[in-house]
Amino acid sequence: MTQKLLITLASLVFLLPGCGDSPDTLARIKEAGELVVATRNNANCYYQYRGAPVGFEYDLAKAFSDYLGVKISPKVVEWESLLPAIATDQAHMVAAGLSITPERRKIVDFSKPYLEVQPQIISHRTMEIERLSDLYGREVHVRQGTTYQEIIEDINNKLPIDIKLVLHRDVPTEELIRQVASREIPLTVADSNIALLNQRYHPGIDLAFDIGPGHSLGWALKKGDKRFRAKINEFLKFAKESGIYDDIYNRYYNDNHRFDYVDLQVFHRRLRSRLPRYAGLIKREAEANDFDWRLITAIIYQESHFNPRARSDTGVRGLMQVTRDTARRMGVRNRMDPNKNVHAGVKYLRKLYGYWPHISEPDRTKFALASYNIGLGHVRDAQNIARQLGLPPDKWSGLEQALPLLRQKKYYKKSKHGYARGTEPVQYVSRIFTYYDILRQKDLDWLPAELVPEQVKKRRKEMAPLI
Repeated sequence: MTQKLLITLASLVFLLPGCGDSPDTLARIKEAGELVVATRNNANCYYQYRGAPVGFEYDLAKAFSDYLGVKISPKVVEWESLLPAIATDQAHMVAAGLSITPERRKIVDFSKPYLEVQPQIISHRTMEIERLSDLYGREVHVRQGTTYQEIIEDINNKLPIDIKLVLHRDVPTEELIRQVASREIPLTVADSNIALLNQRYHPGIDLAFDIGPGHSLGWALKKGDKRFRAKINEFLKFAKESGIYDDIYNRYYNDNHRFDYVDLQVFHRRLRSRLPRYAGLIKREAEANDFDWRLITAIIYQESHFNPRARSDTGVRGLMQVTRDTARRMGVRNRMDPNKNVHAGVKYLRKLYGYWPHISEPDRTKFALASYNIGLGHVRDAQNIARQLGLPPDKWSGLEQALPLLRQKKYYKKSKHGYARGTEPVQYVSRIFTYYDILRQKDLDWLPAELVPEQVKKRRKEMAPLI
């Protein structure tokens, strides 16, 4: 189904009895106490992780529902049903990374743009695809009814390139990217935000070049509902001015420009070759200390690449690069023993995590990780610097700006703990969350099973004095 046919069908829906009215959606939302959002089930929009909903579109829509003082109710629908979902009152709005196009504007209204994106050709790294002429006679696979289809059709109509367009009905762009990575298909098209997000999951892909004009993303709502549109735009303005938008954006996209192909290739390879021998140990200690074992796995990879004999010039040792002093305080004598090393490292991380009960996630975890890397004292100093500069001291957005200033004499000379290489913990946290995100998306069913309850209870008793 092409985008034009989809829009035609959606337009017909508005001609049904009652569907062409312009009800006060905002009043209905507040009366019901619920914001129903039509969306898609993918890494960019909305998905469930460990029983909790996540995704860039979901998080931003959730912030909007909080702004309205109502609960959010995500409604996953097929691609071709997104716009009709508004017309038939199945949803109040669409938050699914929709491009604002003239054709779509004929049947729905859009909020002000909240993200600018650029379509890109996605190839495998082994292919020599660098410019438009390299697409001559090649297959490009895209989802049917998208702006990607229109871009390729427009190029074929204007230039003698003869791109072989292969359409897929309601196959997510993320799946087509996966197929490119596994060489099942040669090429696809994806918006820059989706491409960057998926490059960390599939390091074998290459963002070859921009194709077609850039465009804006917006939330779609019923045509003519001016009060609801004004409220959405009011929220988006507030979200950007207050930092809410940046917090959500950074959670998903901020570190993607730091993509390191070689490092991520090694990471994916060592998940198979090295992680299995320590997975049971990691799960045991993570469960006992109420951490997601995938987070601990990401930390261990960052610290040692799963090498139990790793050591640095600064005196740290083992899988979690535990210092001698930390091992002693955690009651561990032999920190080169993988079991004891991970026990000491995770137990210490839990202690650091306990210093910020008033900080919400994921910032609280980032504060704990920064402290694990650079020391609690330096993090406290950075908080003081943030206060002096008018930055939020209890937000990671404030701390990641303040920490690097500990390298400058004008700041560290007034700090209790002096000079620190403050750029390093910012990079440290960034890389761990990149690995953590990959692990949350990756199928790891081949790893050892979860812990039995008796093991968890035993480890929690051992850590009790620390909490």
